[in-house]
Amino acid sequence: MAVTRVEKDLLGEREIPDESYWGIHTLRALENFAITGRAINTNGHLIRGLAAVKWAAAAANEELGILDATRANAIRQACQEILDGKLHEQFVVDVIQGGAGTSTNMNANEVIANRALEILGYVRGDYSHLHPNEHVNASQSTNDVYPTAVNIATIYAVHELIGSLKFLRDAFQRKAVEFATVVKMGRTQLQDAVPMTLGQEFGTYAIMIDEDCSRLEEAALLVGEINLGATAIGTGLNAPVGYTTSACEHLRRKTGLPLVTATDLIEATQDVGQFVHLSGVLKRVAVKLSKICNDLRLLSSGPRAGLNEINLPAMQAGSSIMPGKVNPVIPEVLNQVAYEVIGHDVTITMAAEAGQLQLNAFEPIIVKSLSEGMAHLGAACRTVATRCVDGITANADLLRDRVENSIGLVTALSPYLGYVESTAIAKEALLTGRNVVDLVLEKKLLARDELDRLLSPEHLANLRVVPTEHADAPATSTR
Repeated sequence: MAVTRVEKDLLGEREIPDESYWGIHTLRALENFAITGRAINTNGHLIRGLAAVKWAAAAANEELGILDATRANAIRQACQEILDGKLHEQFVVDVIQGGAGTSTNMNANEVIANRALEILGYVRGDYSHLHPNEHVNASQSTNDVYPTAVNIATIYAVHELIGSLKFLRDAFQRKAVEFATVVKMGRTQLQDAVPMTLGQEFGTYAIMIDEDCSRLEEAALLVGEINLGATAIGTGLNAPVGYTTSACEHLRRKTGLPLVTATDLIEATQDVGQFVHLSGVLKRVAVKLSKICNDLRLLSSGPRAGLNEINLPAMQAGSSIMPGKVNPVIPEVLNQVAYEVIGHDVTITMAAEAGQLQLNAFEPIIVKSLSEGMAHLGAACRTVATRCVDGITANADLLRDRVENSIGLVTALSPYLGYVESTAIAKEALLTGRNVVDLVLEKKLLARDELDRLLSPEHLANLRVVPTEHADAPATSTR
């Protein structure tokens, strides 16, 4: 027979597995919210955010005389263990839950209380000595604890994603250096445009990604505004004078994050605009990454009937029926993650809009959508960098031939031949199938050495500076 303990709440008594650190409120949440099969412990950032908030609250409550030193120290020790990675398996409620995060907050309160009881030499469930609500949740409400923990978790996740994006950015920048003098035809609307280098093409991808790192850093600063001390609706009811300032200061020191207390706690408690903004930035990131992957798949299409300008590393056999077929499976993965993030943006938008009066009850789906999107994007970026971009090779001879056989080449020569003569050359090349270079030489419009100079990679691609190995950040635009 399993050993149990009895706990009681507003609705009555229940038996709790004695080995569990969670209690009766968590049990009811497990029964009520069997939705995704994914517990909140799958979001380690959120668990650490909760522990940091409870640590800071205990410190502030001791400082203001709400908690005695013995209980406050036990609570902080339990929180520190969670911050160090222990007891995460005890955070078991589903990531999607009703109640505006109350079940998550109570799961934390119960785990911390029962671990603190052990530290003090008592048995789990003996709440007469240290209580989940009376002591762990002192001066707090779910409505300020949960949003603050979510903000902390989100900032951690943003920083992690930025690291993965920079990892991919660096991979593209290395290829920009490698392909710095590989001439190719640029295209607009999928039609031949003017020459460029493959290095310029890949360097652009690095810049696009770097721009989004900057936008994410800006969005993270907005998320650093917290409502800890607001309690139920932002009025600070049941929090002692000085608690808000003290708790924020302790939390800032504990997390090392530039957290600030919102100017108006009532507004901050009901508004989730920072997540709508961040989600929009994530959608921007997803769209741009997906566009880059579309380009990689298009440039590598073939090998005989496509563009075949670059070769993606072969990762696996591509077909169960077509022998020898290899597909661009790694870019396809990032494409799909991008679609997921774009869908999450709709979910977050609807959840933010559905908030009513003094509270938004739908933050659980917001944090699930944000955390999953950022985690998946980060993993996909690293996968694309190591299993695709690092192994890309260029079909340089084919690219050069296409430039020399392209009618678009005449655009680079028109300043020296004149517009009228260049138009005639282009028309003849199109009608006869001959290339521009042969026609220019045949008509003695330019000498061979002058033509070679004009057809050099530096001139064709209008290069001012040959790219160098990426150091810390590539040149970026201000968009």
